[in-house]
Order: sequence, then structure tokens, then C-alpha cells
Amino acid sequence: MRLYGVTGWKNAGKTGLMERLVTEITGRGFTVSTVKHAHHNFDVDHPGKDSFRHRTAGASEVLLASRKRIALMQELRGTDEPSLAELLARLHPVDMVLIEGYKRDTHAKIEAWRAETGNPLIAPGDPHIRAVASDTPLDLDRPVFDLNDTKAIADFILHEVGLREAVE
Repeated sequence: MRLYGVTGWKNAGKTGLMERLVTEITGRGFTVSTVKHAHHNFDVDHPGKDSFRHRTAGASEVLLASRKRIALMQELRGTDEPSLAELLARLHPVDMVLIEGYKRDTHAKIEAWRAETGNPLIAPGDPHIRAVASDTPLDLDRPVFDLNDTKAIADFILHEVGLREAVE
């Protein structure tokens, strides 16, 4: 599987860019999965649901299955967070995996950056950031794209990972 990341500080536009890239790249005939890193406690389950009750009762894993989707929740219960490599190994094969977050990992990335956030650019200190998608022109030693030019960003990423247009 080919990997490419979207990274940046909070409110930089990462999730919106990820969503647009998934739509653009799958629209070209490629299969895409995503991995999103969260720095905080999160929950995809709701109190009162059977699966929530199973988890709170102490289950290590709860698998929900229907005709439309499968969801596997795993409680770490004090164990270390799995590495990105360990998480990727759990995914079914696809043409490409887009990764949101994981700033410190060494896969190729594009940085989403908005001037209004006041955060510094990560790219100058990180050789794994191959380009920047920004809401303002920047003078950098790597390509800079308009944050909303999804087609150009997708073209760049697909070229970077060696994918050509899918044959339908």
C-alpha cells in the first residue's frame, strides 16, 4: 500500500483537505483508506448501546457487524498506543492510505497551513513534508499549493506515490 500524510497544527484545514482528497482520489478509480490520529480521549460509541455496555463491562475488544459495516473497538486499558506501522498492518489492502496527523512519523506528508492560526510552519524543520497546502502564498524550498486546489494536490500526491490514473 502506498502511504501519504496530511499534517499540520489544529485548525489548519487537515480534515477538510483529507475529505476532499478521498473524494478526488476515489473519483479517479483508486481505493483509499484513512488513518486519523487523535491526541485526546475519544469515543465512537454511546452510553446505553449494547457495544458500549460490553466495553464498560471490561471487554478488550468489541466487534460490531452488519450488512453495511464492521467496527472493531479495542480498549488499550493501560497498554501502549499501537505504532502507525502496527495500525497499518490491520488494514485491508488498498491503492493508497491517507494518514491524518502523525507529525513525527517518517512517511511523506503535505502540511496544511492557515495564516490565521498564527502557528509556525512545520515544513522548514521536517524533510518528510514534501509540500505545503496554504491559504496564502509562501516562499519555501518545496511546492506550495492553494489549500483549496484539491485537484493539483491530488495530482502531486499521486505522482509522489507512483500512481497513475486508474483504468475503469
